[in-house]
Amino acid sequence: MKQANQAVIDLLNNVRASGLAQLIMADCFTFTFPDGSNLYFTNADIDVVIGSTIFIGNSILVDGLKAKASVGLTVDTQKVTIAAKSTDLIKGNAALAAIANGILDGCFITRERAFLPAWGQAAVGSVVLFKGRVGAVDGVGRTSAQVTVNSDLVLLNIEMPHKLYAPNCQWVLYGFGCGLNKESFKVSGVVQSATPAGMAWTVAGDPANLVQGTLTFTSGVNEGTSATIKSASGSNMQFAYPLDEVPAPGDTFDAYFGCDLTFTTCQNRFNNLSNFLGFPFVPPPTFAA
Repeated sequence: MKQANQAVIDLLNNVRASGLAQLIMADCFTFTFPDGSNLYFTNADIDVVIGSTIFIGNSILVDGLKAKASVGLTVDTQKVTIAAKSTDLIKGNAALAAIANGILDGCFITRERAFLPAWGQAAVGSVVLFKGRVGAVDGVGRTSAQVTVNSDLVLLNIEMPHKLYAPNCQWVLYGFGCGLNKESFKVSGVVQSATPAGMAWTVAGDPANLVQGTLTFTSGVNEGTSATIKSASGSNMQFAYPLDEVPAPGDTFDAYFGCDLTFTTCQNRFNNLSNFLGFPFVPPPTFAA
């Protein structure tokens, strides 16, 4: 059941009692961003005031977010079209370009219906019809964007438990939580000879540190190309996947240490146990015969 304040109820009753054929309503939309800021728009031609909030008219138009009432825990997924002119802005940026660049990531959109005694007057109240979070931007065109909005029940799809307890580390190497600076574990080298699947090289340090790491060419036909290092020993390495172009002798590259996410590697290769998010002493699965 949708909740309405007494002023809205009285207005509806007065319209019904007087036999008036017209009830003035406007759909209003609130965009709530992860940083807590809000933007307010209405599909009406003029601004609509609800309480102390002004919803901007003749601007961004939202089509969708239909009211729905059902029994159960099915996620309500709706397709929404957001239309905008080239002069319409979201946080100082052209609206459609900003949407294409991900400005709606994590954004909530609320649709409410405002009831007005007359156009140009403040609404006596409103009823919230739908609230959901942006799930995906399906496409952006010249005049509109198509967006998928999910109801809050989508939170029930989160895998539980939230934390996974396993022997290997759960962090991504050089990412958040790992805390290591990737540039501190870089070595530079020169190609001696190569095939699409691997190459001989000249590089400083123990090549075993580079297993499961990455390599980026800094010169030659593969300049800017990265590859995953499958194995490395002595002066030879193999790539996880063949290169499209064979490096030439003398081509240079930067290689970065790899990690198999084990306790031993974290300790011996990176000295980073303080950030190790693994549980190496978890008992292995056992079966009763």
